[in-house]
Amino acid sequence: MMYSSYGELCTEVYDLSKPINPTSSDVKYYIERLSHVKGKVLEVGCGSGRVLIPLLQAGIAVDGLDHSIPMLESCRSRCKELNLSPHLIEGEMHDFNITGQYDAIIIPGGTFQLIEGREQAMRTLDHLHACLSPGGSLIMDLFIPSDFNTDMTITKTYETSNQEVIVLEDKRIECNILEQKMVSLLKYEKWKDGSLLKSELQRLPLSWYGRYEFEFMLKELDYQEVTISAEYCYKNSPTIAGQMMTYEAIKAVDVNESS
Repeated sequence: MMYSSYGELCTEVYDLSKPINPTSSDVKYYIERLSHVKGKVLEVGCGSGRVLIPLLQAGIAVDGLDHSIPMLESCRSRCKELNLSPHLIEGEMHDFNITGQYDAIIIPGGTFQLIEGREQAMRTLDHLHACLSPGGSLIMDLFIPSDFNTDMTITKTYETSNQEVIVLEDKRIECNILEQKMVSLLKYEKWKDGSLLKSELQRLPLSWYGRYEFEFMLKELDYQEVTISAEYCYKNSPTIAGQMMTYEAIKAVDVNESS
């Protein structure tokens, strides 16, 4: 494989830059929106547990799904320290195996936008629909980028507890407004005492969807009661690109089954 995908260095940087914070606006929002759910919840793209762990601590029965083994290992380690033992699943968001169905599925942080291509996105939404119980909720975050500069390069450094430094170079290599997609190349390097210990190269795609476009996609796949909320304020209508928009939709209850 030419590129890594959320490997060990990426996971380490993620944990350093995105610590668990139960009071963050998105975590508080998801806790509130899931407070009425009596059954199981699935977080797709749970990573190392930034959202999943506070949900567990709030008493929400949530499983986690991620394709990255290092991310899942970090999540397990963090949960063990807190005496938590969630069910974690290794798999892709468009194709994973579960037993039964969930009363809610969540995808925080724009993770859904890592999917490339509308066909794959529609297959994923259809698969998630099949994994929901009738009347269950799909809740996910999306945003529309506002900076389309293809010459952008950002370099950041992160110090570890072992007196090492991880250098992250984020270089945008593609921006196709017509296709609504941009691609960045992320280079991670871990250094100690002037010597390079390890490096990773990650290709990071980002797709985006128009506000109404995504609503139509959900309705085409038989999701109902679609709501859009900006900046983690329920039903607060988005006004500008760049705002985080949270979509919530319901899987219809089959009248024949319920009668």
